[in-house]
Amino acid sequence: MLKEIQRLVIFLLFAIALVLPFPAEQAQAVSLAQKDQKEKKEKKPSQPGKPILWRDPGAVEKLDLIGGSTGRAKAPKPPFTFVEESLSGSNPKIRVTDANGVTWTAKFGSEVNAETFTTRMVWAVGYFVEPAYFVPSGRILNVGNLTRAKKHVKENGDFFEARFEMQREKGVKKLEDEESWGWLNNPFAGSKELNGLKVMAMLLSNWDNKDVRDVKRGSNTAIFRTPTDAGIEDRYLVGDWGGSMGKWGGFLAREKWDCKGYAGQSKDFVKGVRGQFIEFGYSGQHTSDFKSDIRVSDVKWLMQYLGRISDSQIRDALLTSGAGREEAECFSHAIRERIKQLQEVAH
Repeated sequence: MLKEIQRLVIFLLFAIALVLPFPAEQAQAVSLAQKDQKEKKEKKPSQPGKPILWRDPGAVEKLDLIGGSTGRAKAPKPPFTFVEESLSGSNPKIRVTDANGVTWTAKFGSEVNAETFTTRMVWAVGYFVEPAYFVPSGRILNVGNLTRAKKHVKENGDFFEARFEMQREKGVKKLEDEESWGWLNNPFAGSKELNGLKVMAMLLSNWDNKDVRDVKRGSNTAIFRTPTDAGIEDRYLVGDWGGSMGKWGGFLAREKWDCKGYAGQSKDFVKGVRGQFIEFGYSGQHTSDFKSDIRVSDVKWLMQYLGRISDSQIRDALLTSGAGREEAECFSHAIRERIKQLQEVAH
């Protein structure tokens, strides 16, 4: 009899829950999350292309790090119009269109400066990135109901400090999450190009180096399946550089976009050389299998490109990413100190 009463109580509670009104913001959040998941499931498989991780950036010293990978002319142009809120990832984001009809994902929070800057540095030495721009302030028209982004966008659409990431070109398919790649399992394992990308991540203190092994928490790697005149290319890249330019380390120690912390760890960037391998002080999500196989020859190869980036280019990239003057000087000195350490072990 007691069990029957318990079942009846559970049934009644369940029935009441079904008829009670769902809080508006919670309902919207669930709806948006379901939409994001549906879009991912509806992606049709496509034929794999030629795997590519890096390409020669040319005259590095002449690159414009203010405009970045897509240049100044393609920067987001107001007015911006609201499309929808995105609930993917751990930071508030909304999708908008600009005056040119280009769709952007505007990210808010602690990662906007670091992501804008680091993508410029990584692109300058030949790696693929998603085009990103720092927008100090603006207004978004026709803003709908927001959940996570509510504290960053006012009711009239005004916002401050956002990273605008350009939507990928038509015909390009982004393989992410379960379809992304791992630092250990990829077509470039052991190559100077892959190890060079690892060095760039450590140089920029990107502790959030999650990959396909971390799908439940969100992989930060991706593949852009890109049609070209020569055929399809599978461009391997890091899709999220937000956890950079602060202190590396464990959960309680690590930081983002903190020059004092970044500069303070520079003395431990390169710890020494053992045989043909370089020892780094870096600590991230995957530490041992990330830094243990970097050869002196890998760094020597990378320095052909990284060593040609000037102090003025670094400062330009920092300032266009929202750094203040003093902050830009602090970061540029610390970055140069780390580059010098790499130069010393490469000779």
